[in-house]
Amino acid sequence: MLKKLVFLLISALLISGCKTTKISRNLAKNINTSFYKNQFTGIYIYDVAAEKVVYNYQAEKYFTPASNVKIFTLFTGLALLPDSIPAFKYAINKDTIILKGTGDPTFLHPYFKDSTALKKIKNYKKVHLILDNISDKRYGPGWAWEDFDSYFSPERSAFPMYGNVVTIKNEDSLRVTPNFFKKKVAITENGYGREERNNNFYFSKNRKRETEIPMIVDVPLLKNLWDDIAPNKITILKSSSILPSTITYSIPKDSLFKRMMEVSDNFLAEQILILASSTLSDTLSSSKARTYILEHQLKNLQQKPRWVDGSGLSRYNLFSPISFVEVLTDMYAKIPQERLFQFFPVGGESGTLKNWFSGNPVPYIYAKSGTLGNNYSLSGYLITKSGKVLILSYMNNHYMHTNNAIKEKMQTTFEWLRDTY
Repeated sequence: MLKKLVFLLISALLISGCKTTKISRNLAKNINTSFYKNQFTGIYIYDVAAEKVVYNYQAEKYFTPASNVKIFTLFTGLALLPDSIPAFKYAINKDTIILKGTGDPTFLHPYFKDSTALKKIKNYKKVHLILDNISDKRYGPGWAWEDFDSYFSPERSAFPMYGNVVTIKNEDSLRVTPNFFKKKVAITENGYGREERNNNFYFSKNRKRETEIPMIVDVPLLKNLWDDIAPNKITILKSSSILPSTITYSIPKDSLFKRMMEVSDNFLAEQILILASSTLSDTLSSSKARTYILEHQLKNLQQKPRWVDGSGLSRYNLFSPISFVEVLTDMYAKIPQERLFQFFPVGGESGTLKNWFSGNPVPYIYAKSGTLGNNYSLSGYLITKSGKVLILSYMNNHYMHTNNAIKEKMQTTFEWLRDTY
């Protein structure tokens, strides 16, 4: 009996080893074609149940990750934030309420439309706002200056309003949110955007699509925006002798994370790190949140990344495929699959993967994409037809192909893994 068991065990190991070798050879054959000759590529594939590396190609090298960084931001939010988002801290002094921002991005946001702060202040005669408790600059390091009026590049702040964007729609009539900016929108023949140094906007008379354009966030503007919704109540302070310490909460954190990941929302990602820092210090600092996570929860990463923002907008970020797989594996071990997978875009079905990696008919890819000029990466979970879960990171940098050509190559690889492993 013992000999039979040993024989079966050895046979299983040999079969498994042959299978892994076959997969490695197939993937290596694909990667060693002329298509990949003039670009940088890294691939790491891990079988979570077998606890073994299925394939490794330059996975220890560092790449520009783009929005794959949001995987680390998700990990940080899950690790540091409570079940509901801390909307703000407050203190009460007779007929006055003092509010201090925590970085919650959902207040009057175009998608979330949270009104927690308005409900809180309605029974007070005076409202004092403390807004300078943040050390982050409005833009992250390495962000492109010419993106100042692009929808994906809103400013960071301590107490955001309206997602720090102006939302414009022009169908039967011009609709502008917040309404304060309606007189600052000029109708033009072509184009849309904002002046670089002023909150003056322009919008094509022929544009029908609802459009978000970042605003310049400063104290005078915030005073005007608050006065619009709470007239004659608001005073903005640099400091207060009464320190707000009681926390009011807004939406469930999973709702915020899902939106951030599904549509790859840069503003939400940046503010999640700022929110996370509010649990560590009275001074809001995304740098503190990143440092804390790397020195504590992720201190054992094989390759420590250069991590400079929450969204991946910066080309200063440097991450390896191995580090993404390690973080994804950690989350997979700690979070039920149903909850974890709902954060990620689904191949062929939702978010940034809606038009790619379709399962026909069963989804098999749950992953985060990352796109910058000449860079496309994907990290996440692949479910094979045999029911195995593979955790992977496939990173492409500095190519001259089209993005679609890169995705077609990746899709061929993913489908082969799905059908073969």
